Amino acid sequence: MKKGSLIFTITIAMLLVSAAGAAAQDLVFGGYVRNNTGVIINDDLDFSQVQNTFDLRVEYYGDISELKSEVFINQTDTDADIEMGIKELYVDIFFDSMDLRIGKQQIIWGKADGVFITDVISPKDLTDFVLPDFDEVRMGVTALKADYYLDAVDFELVWIPTFTPAVLPSGIWAPATGPSPVPTLPTETLDNSEIFGKVSYMGAVIDLEIMGGYMWDDLPAVDSGPIAEYHRVLMAGGSFSTDIAGFIVRGEGAYYNGKNFTALPNPVIEKDFVNYMVGLDYSIAGFTLGTQFIQEIVLDYDENIKFNDEFKNTMTFVIAKPFLNDTLIVEFFSYVGLTNEDALLRPKVTYDLADGLEWVVGADIFLGDDGDFGQYDDNDLVYTKVKYSY
Repeated sequence: MKKGSLIFTITIAMLLVSAAGAAAQDLVFGGYVRNNTGVIINDDLDFSQVQNTFDLRVEYYGDISELKSEVFINQTDTDADIEMGIKELYVDIFFDSMDLRIGKQQIIWGKADGVFITDVISPKDLTDFVLPDFDEVRMGVTALKADYYLDAVDFELVWIPTFTPAVLPSGIWAPATGPSPVPTLPTETLDNSEIFGKVSYMGAVIDLEIMGGYMWDDLPAVDSGPIAEYHRVLMAGGSFSTDIAGFIVRGEGAYYNGKNFTALPNPVIEKDFVNYMVGLDYSIAGFTLGTQFIQEIVLDYDENIKFNDEFKNTMTFVIAKPFLNDTLIVEFFSYVGLTNEDALLRPKVTYDLADGLEWVVGADIFLGDDGDFGQYDDNDLVYTKVKYSY
């Protein structure tokens, strides 16, 4: 953890401890314990992961403030590693028309499911690709967030003093492009902080968001040397959702000004970049149906760009239905890469065995020879999770 983030986090931890000592009766405890076991279904039938997790949430509720802490311990049988960390640790302070949140927190923007378009504030832990639950893929970021409410309009400002990058895929999920140099992080200065803003409107007919940010790209580009570096980028975007005759229509888009791409030969090439999604959801006879079309566009494309096509088109599909008084949920989610003719199929069954006790059985099936999903064609897996929430 970087020095600036550590000082900020310790400050919030001290506030939590003080609150606990002052009013222990106002503390609320929660969390879960979970076993997650996955098996690669190739010729070797090797374990992809055997992980035991203990998660603890502690919340304190005061008159004008709330404090929240969530910590975890992961014990992984495959290599006997024990990982401890802080998911979130922040304080909320409430005023008449404004809220402040200070500390390590997850910040979620946008309307897309399973893809990150304007949802770029919280960096992503892609160690295991995009297979974990998305509340675990998103990492907490040390930030100051302010929300000002004016009737149906919410003005949100986020300031992040020190940059936290995404964690890149590793192990069997390391990309087929091969290893890259260790990226150089920006120095911890005020000039290198990040700032984001969003205006939201929630009405009876439509929900709208307009957002922007001056930030660091979470993914590095390889420059001459070779040297992997993070680069500044300016993002502007928006999202919406509305109900039309029972259909939920969603859209989200972002324009990135000055995004850097790895190129051959080096150095990096700077281009503007567009990423957008249109989606449709519908419920009928107990079934939830949904689809999304996602497109990425590198404007003024240069053929020397190494890992990005000029256009990349992807679709997602979901169908889900509850059974047995909502104690059994059957779900099928899929990514379909139209550009590289690849796919990721994700069937899953969730069963509530008892109050707080959940059993999940699922699979991740990769199809294709290339692209985001086809590169993992040898990594098909089945998994089971047993989770007790308290």
